[in-house]
Amino acid sequence: MPRALAPEVKLREVWAWSMYDFANSAYTTVVITAVFSAYFVSVVSNNAPWATFAWTAALSVSYAAILLTGPLIGAWADAHAAKKVLLLATTLGCVLFTVLLYFAQPGAVAMALAFLILSNYFFGAGENLIAAFLPELADSRAMGRVSGWGWSFGYLGGLAALGICLAYILGQAGRPASETVPVTMLITAGFFAAAAIPTFLWLRERALPQPRMDKPWTRVRETIRDSERYRDLRRFLVCILFYQAGITAVVSLAAIYAEQAMKFTTQQTITLILVVNMTAAVGAFGFGYLQDAVGHVRAVAITLVGWIVMVVLAGLSETAASFWLAANLAGLCMGSAQAAGRAVVGYLAPPARLAEFFGLWGLAVKAASIFGPLTYGAVTLAFPGNHRLGIFVTGIYFVIGLLLLRKIDVERGRAAALAR
Repeated sequence: MPRALAPEVKLREVWAWSMYDFANSAYTTVVITAVFSAYFVSVVSNNAPWATFAWTAALSVSYAAILLTGPLIGAWADAHAAKKVLLLATTLGCVLFTVLLYFAQPGAVAMALAFLILSNYFFGAGENLIAAFLPELADSRAMGRVSGWGWSFGYLGGLAALGICLAYILGQAGRPASETVPVTMLITAGFFAAAAIPTFLWLRERALPQPRMDKPWTRVRETIRDSERYRDLRRFLVCILFYQAGITAVVSLAAIYAEQAMKFTTQQTITLILVVNMTAAVGAFGFGYLQDAVGHVRAVAITLVGWIVMVVLAGLSETAASFWLAANLAGLCMGSAQAAGRAVVGYLAPPARLAEFFGLWGLAVKAASIFGPLTYGAVTLAFPGNHRLGIFVTGIYFVIGLLLLRKIDVERGRAAALAR
């Protein structure tokens, strides 16, 4: 295990870094994936025909804001050695606006969407910053493993938070969702805040201030202008742009699909997400070792083939059993693909500009997060209630991502990153 870590990095610090994935996964699992998304459609919006599209549009607004500001925040963090300080600010922002989702009662559509946009913005900005610590912690030959540890730990965090929320909901049997679901927002916010404490106690800021690089706009313009130098990283970010669109659509709309297309109850949906988080944790942890063994490009290609198979299974599922199979395949692929993507970016990013380049990673991921769920929402708006068509259409993004992988040479990209 010591060989997986960079010199002078102790296991406790990697654990503290992984604890942030453990903490923030509570937000994505409970708010975005399993509980609040379905609650918004069925209760806050009273199953209005536009509800799914409104949900995806709000997510798209938040992702657009992250897209525009992520590289700038990253460049500023590199210049001032302030990744950890900004991470604390984004954490507090996400926790605060998750607490405010408690007040999203039936009919409070505008309030719910506003707090969703703000909480998701701070979540996404923090996700970029925590990822930028990865190349400082891992040996360059073990990016996949260490990234996988974090992602797998993250899914366990989502599992724990969702389990607590499910226990609360089941313990309030007979009470309407309008009374129980808002309380889960308080549980989620408290879980995020408490679980992130080790990160701020033990994760070190190793970067040094770079006063000559304190103009974020200038840095980002230079990066874009010189992007040909990092052409393999640029190609991989475009690849992420497409395959992440499919992943985000699945994650953001899993509960809605389960309830609307498969007619699952809230308890059945939450149970499904709990189990899927377990398979995602296994996928992220185990696949990191496979990635380091077979190579980055081949590893990502394997996950994308798995996603394509999952889309076909989910779209054709008529029984609960077949949908459970598709959902757990999605879990394995989700953990694998996200851990693998972060590791590749860490391998290809210049060591002195980690936050900035992970801001570009965030730009690709959030741009994908705009048109991925929005594609699904637009299909269900144009073809009312046709969630199966929505999942098939978003599956096209995985096919495009697989085709784009073909011309990426990660060793050439690594050499370019170390040249400056």
